[in-house]
Amino acid sequence: PIMAHPPETDSDNTLQEWLKEIVNTNKGIKLDFKSLEAVRPSLELLEHVKQHLRRPVWINADILPGPNGNNTVVDAKEILFNQMVFTVGYDWMMVKEMAQICNTLSQPVTFPVRAALVRQSISELCWLIQQSDRYSLTVWTGKEDVYSVEDLLYIRENFDKSRVYYDILEPQNSEFKKAIGV
Repeated sequence: PIMAHPPETDSDNTLQEWLKEIVNTNKGIKLDFKSLEAVRPSLELLEHVKQHLRRPVWINADILPGPNGNNTVVDAKEILFNQMVFTVGYDWMMVKEMAQICNTLSQPVTFPVRAALVRQSISELCWLIQQSDRYSLTVWTGKEDVYSVEDLLYIRENFDKSRVYYDILEPQNSEFKKAIGV
């Protein structure tokens, strides 16, 4: 498998080469699958190095269409793997369906939520997080997203800080860190 993010489909960096380098670090990793065909060979490569990894491995795949999304990309049953953190992408109207899909899992689950959409879905997301102590949120942003540091602070004020992760772009990342004193 190669390391590329759509729309790119080619790369000079293979997963095998990348994993060889990452085992010498103290970093967690996130593998974001866009096709089911890449899952099995990637997990086989990961199996060979997992005893050397010192931080979490996050497996991410869109198993339901997101806002304005297309068809499901990856079958949830096919991507489950040992005790790694399993992440799922979802549309706001699918919160109950996501809870139903994930309630049988034993590993931690993080739900990627788009920063620009969180405020309008606070009650649903609070409900979702309350369904299991294994659930968390990963707040992410896209290049063209319009949101403010106040939106990020609103999220921080409404959820247990230990159950929210951030994957946000600059300059909001630096501004957010400054606002919370990091």
